Amino acid sequence: MIIAMEPQATEEQIQAVCKKIEALGFRAHTIRGVERTVVALTGIPGQLDPEEFESLPGVAEALLITKPYKLASRETKTEDSVIQVGLSDSPVTIGGQELAVIAGPCAVESREQTFAAAAAVRQAGARLFRGGAFKPRTSPYTFQGLGQEGLEILAEVRQEFGLAIVTETIDPENCNQVEEYTDILQVGARNMQNFSLLKRVGRSSRPVLLKRGISATLEEFLMAAEYIMAEGNYNVILCERGVRTFADHTRNTLDLSVIPAVKRRSHLPIIVDPSHGTGKREKVIPLARAAIAVGADGLIVEVHPHPDMALSDGFQSLHPEEFESLMEQITAIAGVVGRTTARSTPAPSAAIRE
Repeated sequence: MIIAMEPQATEEQIQAVCKKIEALGFRAHTIRGVERTVVALTGIPGQLDPEEFESLPGVAEALLITKPYKLASRETKTEDSVIQVGLSDSPVTIGGQELAVIAGPCAVESREQTFAAAAAVRQAGARLFRGGAFKPRTSPYTFQGLGQEGLEILAEVRQEFGLAIVTETIDPENCNQVEEYTDILQVGARNMQNFSLLKRVGRSSRPVLLKRGISATLEEFLMAAEYIMAEGNYNVILCERGVRTFADHTRNTLDLSVIPAVKRRSHLPIIVDPSHGTGKREKVIPLARAAIAVGADGLIVEVHPHPDMALSDGFQSLHPEEFESLMEQITAIAGVVGRTTARSTPAPSAAIRE
């Protein structure tokens, strides 16, 4: 259920609704939009009658939510959520008019490698930097990341280049450590239904980048976001990164149809990972272009100064000059679909090329 407040409702009236919800054994979530403020209920004590709330001062109406995901639903919040990230002197937004581009290597391998990647992506127009300090890998014998040293290198990148940092947290115990060094906590595809981790990042003050699980349906994806939001963290960024199918010409099958489906059902922003979504360098730029054209709020792309020497996912990482080309191309497409990038020009006319 959600309780929609009158436009002129006072803070005292909103708090009175919250207190009644909590007195009944539920949890109250105040969600403030441009058009209206709503108070959503979560919890399982029992069914409620909307009339219990519609008589309260300041209440416009009480509505039952039909979707199993309540807080992530457009029924709760009709306008798109815009999430502001770090760097108070120059904040980055995700979900607004400007496309969010997150770029960097799969893994932090050394200070030299990470700084080279950061310089390249910053020059090309990215404002957020990705890099894994902890790398849960399919094989226990492959590079697992630098851990604490990697986090410290990422902190240096933020200081030196003014890039907001996105890195993965792998379990609830690890989350405290990662929070100290990052602007966005990433929950990887393998952990999309790690409910202990989802609850932990839901109690964080950091925005959360939630990647879709390799076999997750759209409803399962949004329910994972709901776990985070139910704990009080409403700054969730969804990420489509490919699902497993019968196809053998690509690492995963990038499901771009999920973008308009999410936009219809949820107010949360959604970005696309064409690197993991395809697993092959030559497919990254074409699928990135398609993601922007279909309505994605941004991209997360792997870029490495020397991909052939990468310790992790070099075969799907772009060279810096390829990333520069990608930024030129999505800037042109952004202008067509009413969006911008950090490097937008008044009248982009660059030809789209492979």
